[in-house]
Amino acid sequence: MFDVLIKGGTVVDGSGAPGYRGDVGITGDSIETIGDLSRAETRRVVDATGHIVSPGFIDTHAHSDGVLLWDPQHANGLRQGITTEILGQDGLSYAPLSAKNYPIYRRYISGILGEPPEGLDMSSVSAFRSHYDKKVAINTAYCVAHGAVRLEALGFRDEPLIGDALEKAKRLITEGMEQGAVAFATGLMYFPHSWSDGNEMVELCKAAKEAGGVYVTHLRSNHNERSFGGEGGVPEALEIGRRSGIGVHFSHYRTGPGSQGQVAERMELIDKAKAEGVDCTMELYPYPSGCTFALSMLPSHIHDGGPEAALKRIKDPSERKALVEGLESNGGLREAVVTYSPVTPEAEGMSIMDLSESREVSPGEVVCDLIIENDLKVAYRGAPPDSVAVWRQLSRDTMDFLSRPDYMVGSDSIPIGSMPHPRAYGTFPRILGRLQRQFNVMSLEQLVQRMTDNAARRFGLKKRGRIEKGYFADVVVFDAERIIDNATYDDPTQPPAGIPYVLVNGQVAVDNERCTGVFAGRAVP
Repeated sequence: MFDVLIKGGTVVDGSGAPGYRGDVGITGDSIETIGDLSRAETRRVVDATGHIVSPGFIDTHAHSDGVLLWDPQHANGLRQGITTEILGQDGLSYAPLSAKNYPIYRRYISGILGEPPEGLDMSSVSAFRSHYDKKVAINTAYCVAHGAVRLEALGFRDEPLIGDALEKAKRLITEGMEQGAVAFATGLMYFPHSWSDGNEMVELCKAAKEAGGVYVTHLRSNHNERSFGGEGGVPEALEIGRRSGIGVHFSHYRTGPGSQGQVAERMELIDKAKAEGVDCTMELYPYPSGCTFALSMLPSHIHDGGPEAALKRIKDPSERKALVEGLESNGGLREAVVTYSPVTPEAEGMSIMDLSESREVSPGEVVCDLIIENDLKVAYRGAPPDSVAVWRQLSRDTMDFLSRPDYMVGSDSIPIGSMPHPRAYGTFPRILGRLQRQFNVMSLEQLVQRMTDNAARRFGLKKRGRIEKGYFADVVVFDAERIIDNATYDDPTQPPAGIPYVLVNGQVAVDNERCTGVFAGRAVP
């Protein structure tokens, strides 16, 4: 007798092969049988007639590390069909951090991850993983976070990571991989890891490679003396891959307003490096603007010493004038919309320019004031382009990128605040529904493969990513004709439609588009 029998659906198994009619029999946490099971006995039937039965979606880039610890239901991801999220992204997470450093970094990155409980043991990757295993609704995998490693090895200081400190950092990465991490992740525009130079990155990535890991990179956006030849971005990441031998995974690598339609141009350096033997993969989300935390707007010296030192400098009148002028020279500030400011919730959903007018202070002063008022807990997003033609081309670019076999999907979700970026609620159904039907660039089977099997293979998620006998029963049942995102920039917390059932490790986690409250997620692989 099966525990769950999914009957009458078309199985799209994640391999990219054509879908086929089949029933899926589940016992415990695993798929036992696939075929004609019309006469089988079962404790629970899920009627998938007219629907697709696919592996659960794997979100290769999510910032849910903090949120999951106070909202384990995680409806924003689960309702999308996401059954596994890869955490530790951009090097912004909590392990491995000592009892001394956890509260420091917890506070510093609270604008992007929210505030998990105080006093948690984050001293190792094993300890980190224990907080999620069988305690949240989805599976979680973890990338050793560069920010945590550098803070633990050297402190929150703009100094070279050399000698004993470098050896300690390498040891922390090795231990983290041995304890179940799937990659080493950094974001070279965030602190303290932005203070790393290219040679340091090569040494850290050598340690990650020797332990079987991948290098996940949010590219360095500024070109400075810390990167090879003063050139950051793609060239630096590829050079790190060449010198260390590690596989390089590019976070949210896509086109944007101003580069729309330039898919081939964006891939030129990467394809050249791949032809030379550098192992590269990429991910993206299907929206024309991004989202991050406000503290990242501020120049390097502000961060030196950590959150308390940063706040002191922001409040210092002798620092303030230059800081405000620097912020206002950034053209992106005019497009910024506040998504998270818990002490001043009335600011959420307002643009910095609107706040500047209502508060009768300059835009740069608004950013500084919000950071102070909210004790660093401020996030913002960019505005979508005014041009529908630009937005449409960016959507087409998304599908053209995904038609490549080296791409996968990462939502870059930041599910905090009353007005989050809509990607937190709509990424997977937007691609699988709206954009698939609009552009029809590839088959449904190929698209599902990018959302499932590609990620499982890249990050070593064992027995996940496919509907296959013996694999874990992470399953999504969706209506290919009706699935669609409902989250918008002005109403971002709306769940999608057309995904009636989601199973995590054999347990029904979404039943007729309602979360069941079952916390069957495991710390994987």
